[in-house]
Amino acid sequence: MARTRPDARQRGRIEQRGDSLRVVLYAGIDPVTGRRSYLRETIKGSDDAAWRKAENTLTQFRAKVIKQRSTASTVKFGYAIDEWLRTADLETSTRDGYMGYIDRVIKPILGNTPVSKIGARQLETLYAELRRCRKRCDGKPFIELHKKDGDHDCIAAKCVPHECKPMAASTVRQIHSIISGVLNAAVRWEWIDSNPAKIAQRPKQKPPEPDPPSPADAARLVEAAFEMSEDWGTLVWLVMTTGMRRAEVAGLRWSRVDLDAEVIEIRRTYVQSKGKGKEKDTKTHQMRRLALDSETVALLRAHKQYCRDELFKVGVELTDDMFVFMSARTADARVPYSPDAISRRYKRMAARLNPPIDTHIHALRHFSATELLTAGIDLRTVAGRLGHGGGGATTLRVYAAWVAASDRKAAEILGSRMPKRRG
Repeated sequence: MARTRPDARQRGRIEQRGDSLRVVLYAGIDPVTGRRSYLRETIKGSDDAAWRKAENTLTQFRAKVIKQRSTASTVKFGYAIDEWLRTADLETSTRDGYMGYIDRVIKPILGNTPVSKIGARQLETLYAELRRCRKRCDGKPFIELHKKDGDHDCIAAKCVPHECKPMAASTVRQIHSIISGVLNAAVRWEWIDSNPAKIAQRPKQKPPEPDPPSPADAARLVEAAFEMSEDWGTLVWLVMTTGMRRAEVAGLRWSRVDLDAEVIEIRRTYVQSKGKGKEKDTKTHQMRRLALDSETVALLRAHKQYCRDELFKVGVELTDDMFVFMSARTADARVPYSPDAISRRYKRMAARLNPPIDTHIHALRHFSATELLTAGIDLRTVAGRLGHGGGGATTLRVYAAWVAASDRKAAEILGSRMPKRRG
């Protein structure tokens, strides 16, 4: 049977252009654009060494084309990001956070780079530059907001010398996660063969360093909260005794509070994005039940009566579907206390104390966890109350120091129960 000679473009070619050589190999049809795709590389020089290097490059191109499952796409990384955002199942708040990183950092730097040209070295270089300076300056002095053309008054325009501000390692890790997600999608869509972000080294994650308030500081916080108002004091107390997240306490409804059984259920959270609030699933997508102590139950009973009285003044009857902590701005139990408002109020309260205490309300969650661990409560129970996934792995990673202290206490208890040796 007669055989035809394959098209020359399949074998590739080496072109001499002045003092350089260009290696070209046909790689197939671009799966996105439908156009012919070529692998190209320019080799400086035209001597024997340059020709040998060009021939080796052509051999590598041929091996790459044979190995690849499909033709790598030449579409820009910015297009891949848009397609990923269009198809990815992301929470609204998560998407909004991602868009900030994409618009400010990722697209301006990588948006015009073909998705097939992004490599691990390029990503590691980017991460290193961001860790040195978030504006990726060249290290040379320059003036911020400086205009070179025409008359310009630096003093009036408040121009200042640039100071390098490194991007936090956690932020760079978040950027890496977005890039990796986009490249994973490109692999699934057969635009590229592999995800270079999987082998690129990202900044190390800083070990958690929780700084819970001491029991004395916790008492000061509770006292200050109740001095502000009974309902605000109840909120702070509940967060401190249960370890609830601020979004969880904001989304808590009376239908999930069983005062007779002394139990509350955490099923939903209330979050805000761009000034708009909505209910959503819990962070770990799991419901949990928290037992309440008698004093907390008493405070919640008093708080429920307070809500009933306040609503009665405006001719509204309290129902189980209403939120436990109503909006301070509207005084309407059908509108929850927003998480951002909770954080702001707590920050102002903590800052006014003398001496001031950590102004992040998350510190109350740390207090709840560390007090339980120090008291010898087992890790799985503490993880369950906090809503940590992974069977306690997260709790152990965050509160390792307190777990060690609890383990020491357990050893002392066990030792005290052992039979005494006769002297």
